Amino acid sequence: MIPPKLSCSSRKRKENTSTKPQESKKMKRKMTDADRVVHHIPRISVPFAHLQQQVTLDMLTELLHFAALGKINGAKQPSWCHLHHQKNIQGVNIVVLNGLSQCLFYQHFLTLQHLRTNYNTRLTFTPSATDLPSGIFSSKVPESVSSCFAQRDQESNRLRDLMRLHPVIRKFGTEVKGLTAYTLPQEEMIKKHFPVRGMPGFEDFVSTESDDCVTDRSPLYGVDCEMCLTEQGYELARVSLVDSSGTCLLDDLVRPPNRILNYLTRFSGITAAMLRPVTTVVKDVQVKLLRLLPRDAVLVGHSLENDLRALKLIHPHVIDTALLYKKEFGQRFKLKVLAEAVLGKQIQTEEQNGHDPMEDASAALELAQYFIKAGPRKVVECHIDELWGESLTVSTPTDVQPAPSSRFADVLQKSGQTVTFIGKRADITINSSNQQWHSSDKEVLASFRRQTARLSFSLVQFSSVSEHMKNSGLQQEHHHQRLRAHLRQMCVVFAGPFPSGFGEREVKRLFRCCGAVKRIRMLPTSHRMHAEIEFRLLEGAVLAVQTLSGHIVHGQHIRVQRPVNESTLDLDLTLDALKEDPLNMNHVHVMRLKPIVNPSHILPHTNRPMPVPNAPGSHPMDNDTKPGENGTTTIDAYNSKVAASINETLMNGYNQLPQGPPACALSENELNEVFGHFGVVEKILRPSKPNGRRARHASIKFQSPECAAAAALGSSEELRDQRYLVCPSLTPGHLRSWAQETTTEMEEVAVEGSFSNTTITENNPLDGKMEGVMKKLDDRLRKLFKYLPDRTLSVVVLPGQSSLNGHYPGLCFLEVKNVSL
Repeated sequence: MIPPKLSCSSRKRKENTSTKPQESKKMKRKMTDADRVVHHIPRISVPFAHLQQQVTLDMLTELLHFAALGKINGAKQPSWCHLHHQKNIQGVNIVVLNGLSQCLFYQHFLTLQHLRTNYNTRLTFTPSATDLPSGIFSSKVPESVSSCFAQRDQESNRLRDLMRLHPVIRKFGTEVKGLTAYTLPQEEMIKKHFPVRGMPGFEDFVSTESDDCVTDRSPLYGVDCEMCLTEQGYELARVSLVDSSGTCLLDDLVRPPNRILNYLTRFSGITAAMLRPVTTVVKDVQVKLLRLLPRDAVLVGHSLENDLRALKLIHPHVIDTALLYKKEFGQRFKLKVLAEAVLGKQIQTEEQNGHDPMEDASAALELAQYFIKAGPRKVVECHIDELWGESLTVSTPTDVQPAPSSRFADVLQKSGQTVTFIGKRADITINSSNQQWHSSDKEVLASFRRQTARLSFSLVQFSSVSEHMKNSGLQQEHHHQRLRAHLRQMCVVFAGPFPSGFGEREVKRLFRCCGAVKRIRMLPTSHRMHAEIEFRLLEGAVLAVQTLSGHIVHGQHIRVQRPVNESTLDLDLTLDALKEDPLNMNHVHVMRLKPIVNPSHILPHTNRPMPVPNAPGSHPMDNDTKPGENGTTTIDAYNSKVAASINETLMNGYNQLPQGPPACALSENELNEVFGHFGVVEKILRPSKPNGRRARHASIKFQSPECAAAAALGSSEELRDQRYLVCPSLTPGHLRSWAQETTTEMEEVAVEGSFSNTTITENNPLDGKMEGVMKKLDDRLRKLFKYLPDRTLSVVVLPGQSSLNGHYPGLCFLEVKNVSL
């Protein structure tokens, strides 16, 4: 090349001719960039404190607006969750499951395997009076988004006028093309004075062994040379070659054959001391290049004709970035200007004593790669101000422009996204050309699969469940009431026999050590008294069976067991699945027992002092029940030890014991101290009672499932001494209790008579097919998720149901599909 382009790095001059340190730094930088990409994978998270917040239609659309439009279009992060790295989201897919509710999902929890295992975010969804698809498409985007698009429309109109006459657009058009569209034809190479075989003046030049044609997949190689002024003019003094990944393949100093008049150190960075030991000549470099370049190589450089002339090399396939980024009247941008404006890189800085040819070769290569990938139109649109100096100031229009639409569907289409609805025929507020109606879920899935690749925003509606309920003659409200009653049965235990005089008040005192008690119904028989106890949390029922069954109350053994009916036949399998639920795997449920009030009290049936924890002679198993009986597990045995040493004392003398101080509320510091040695504790959720006081139970989230398992199975003296009951979490974080607190009037009446009232649990003969319907639905959801492109935000909504008697909440599942994770 000719000055002022000639230069070399002063750092290079100081480090002799070796390029290994530079190559090492270059490769290290590339590896760091690759590692950084992994951390930019999009994901969604919900703050721990918001897990029990119900998602409304407005909240859902807030998330969809941000996911589909992003900050670049004026959208803001939703207030209730955080979508990380939204700019890397490739698409948004929403699936609406008509007729499904939260109760129905948990009733068929074992069957819906895909939904319960592949989505790490699950929240309660508030039923909406508005049709869900129409509500999403017709939602109003924030004013910041609509104004952003209005301004962009005005700018695009002006830009369209400017681009029609732009030199880059005139030469290359606006379409994105492959690299072969930008290689110089032979006629232009001759016109721009490139070395061409057969042309006069290039008889002693060496030709590379090249194919006649290259393809869009041919490899690119960046090249740059530095020269010194000799008696014969400008001659090669240094050459650098990098491959398409930016790795240095060649960086050699070259001794010119003629006497040097000027080393041009200011530009080239080369000194006499640097060239004194060099024996490499141009022919040696030519041999290396012929060996390194494949037959379909495309050389990339800036003002590349000067480099090839210095190398005395003929190569037919070249891309010149000085000619890609065209200016009017044959003027050219400097490489330094292009690198700063397009790549955001500073090269050829004043701090450097000369240019770095490897840095220049890499910059030219990246400029060509960016132009090929982005296309001429995007290059001009993004850099028209800083490169070509065109003003985008929009003049005030003479005609009154109509106000832009703020409907979400219209804004999506204006942003260039493909918007599609696939499902049952309905009155959806988008153009009919964007709707595809089908009569069955099977057809809906097939239609979605055929066009998955080109869908950027899609809403799919499955209606098999609602159709089944309609064809079976099931009233949805009655069906949801029955489902809720079935779920409530999982929180129920039967206990007894109790001693004479034991009433509801004593039973509640006895069982609330395992968790909050919601209802108690005494069951008198001809000889003995039993009780039916319903806990607010599923964990309370589990702890009651584990800890209280077999204990002595006033000299009488009691038995605690779950009810056996159609809703609890698969209860053990359901509990195991809930333990493995992604929402529960890292959590444990902790219950703190009340302190003992009167340790000197004499047990009426043994006439001996009560055992007191840590007291001499006391033992945690000082009763008639031994750990491991009846096939109990390690956790059963541990909880039995705790209950044996504490609960029995409280229960046997409860009628005579004075009421002690209120139960100690679990403090976060205390829980961290006690459970921190099992592993890293991430969060602690301590629910509050309606009166504002803290409950005696908490959910602890560990960093890993292994830590949670260790805590649940831990049987250390520390936990026993501090009267903790521990079990794996079973109730997902989005539920305040296993069965929602809201209860319809019809259910209240039924519950007063019996928790298992036959009016609610009565089955329709056709309802037996529901299991098969749910299995097919889950299989279709699994296939649809498989068809989604990587980095797609997947949203599955169970709408629930609203009625005059109450509402039956649904669910909202959120996950970003990331195959690479």
